[in-house]
Amino acid sequence: MLRRPEYRRALVFCGLIGIPVSLVAFWFLVLLQQLEDLIWVDWPHDLGWTDPPWWWPFPPALLSGAVVALVILRFPGRGGHIPAAGLHSGGVTKAAVPGVVLAALASLPLGAVLGPEAPLIALGGGLALAFRDLVRAPATEASTALLGAAGAAAAISAIFGSPLVAAVMLMEVAGVGGPQLFTVMLPALLSSGIGAIVFTGFDHWTGLKTGSLDIGLPAPPLLDAGDVLWSALMAVVIGAAIHAVMVGGRIAARSVSAHPLRNTMLCALAAAGCAALYAVVTGRSPSEVSLSGQNALAQLAQHPHTWSVGSLVAVLAFKGVAYALCLGSLRGGPTFPSLFLGGAVGVLLSPLPGLGVVPGMAAGMAAACAAALRLPVSTVVLVVLMVGNSETVSVIVLAAVVSFVTTELLPQGPGIPAFKARVAARAGRPA
Repeated sequence: MLRRPEYRRALVFCGLIGIPVSLVAFWFLVLLQQLEDLIWVDWPHDLGWTDPPWWWPFPPALLSGAVVALVILRFPGRGGHIPAAGLHSGGVTKAAVPGVVLAALASLPLGAVLGPEAPLIALGGGLALAFRDLVRAPATEASTALLGAAGAAAAISAIFGSPLVAAVMLMEVAGVGGPQLFTVMLPALLSSGIGAIVFTGFDHWTGLKTGSLDIGLPAPPLLDAGDVLWSALMAVVIGAAIHAVMVGGRIAARSVSAHPLRNTMLCALAAAGCAALYAVVTGRSPSEVSLSGQNALAQLAQHPHTWSVGSLVAVLAFKGVAYALCLGSLRGGPTFPSLFLGGAVGVLLSPLPGLGVVPGMAAGMAAACAAALRLPVSTVVLVVLMVGNSETVSVIVLAAVVSFVTTELLPQGPGIPAFKARVAARAGRPA
């Protein structure tokens, strides 16, 4: 393949495209973060509140639902794919980019329980195709798929903090290798995780060494049997729970397809109601239920003991419902809320005999993310890099695989509605 001139030209072109796409993605993320800080931190402080009051989520939600509904009805691409369908890289067009950007800006900073990775995938892929057309490069089916994946990977590498996560995720999302990918990789992933557990145990119990690439960095506490057992059991429960949330998102999507304007606004307001109830019940900030959970996850990891059992149970219940509503109505990605929910379950269950906070959070995040994305390899790479703890790799692999298998074996519920014709009819355009 590398000896073919057209492939080498495509490789160089993908590298060059990565520069402008990454710059646009960087400023897009900066804009999202600045708007989020302005709405949820600066404005409440300017009005004299330490945290946003309980009613704060409602006005942004009303605006969010109205704008997203209008994007769905009037813009090409309907603002991107429905988050309840998971992550997708195919079907991106440059004409859809304005709607994707507007829907994301109207969703993510205004309180949607979603992350920015799905809009970034669509933004990166659409921009890559726009640059291709700008330089008048040949437009073939193969080049469209290649450039779309390359642009998407360039766009999302920043948000995940590693180009490795972006490359692996796009490989899984794009379905490279087809069904054989999961057929081969899932057993290999599981057996490698079990092998690491066995090697870790025997190395610790016998004191004998087999030789490895370990260069002698200080190691955190070793895993024990409790970590492994609880991680597997947690993965089953978390996988089933997140699967139920995703099914709820698909049910919400079907409701939105029937009446996009009315039901998008109702779903957004209902999600805001979950945040408001959480604030009333716990006395904590409603932003812990609203928004993606990215910032709250860092606070949870650094200060887990500042969360009471009641607040953890409340955030899991209210954020779970708000997550399902946003998955079916607004625009964004499913990754970050699932990571937060899984991490919160890990902290909640960490007092169990033999389970610590670090392995509990690691296993919880892996199980929840694998259930939401259905991308077990990407989940493992992402969570391992997030945790930065080599001793938890085994439970991360185990939890991701067990959760993925659990969700695949459960009834899948309703599909995502194809309401293109319905939306086009309301907009006065041909389908």
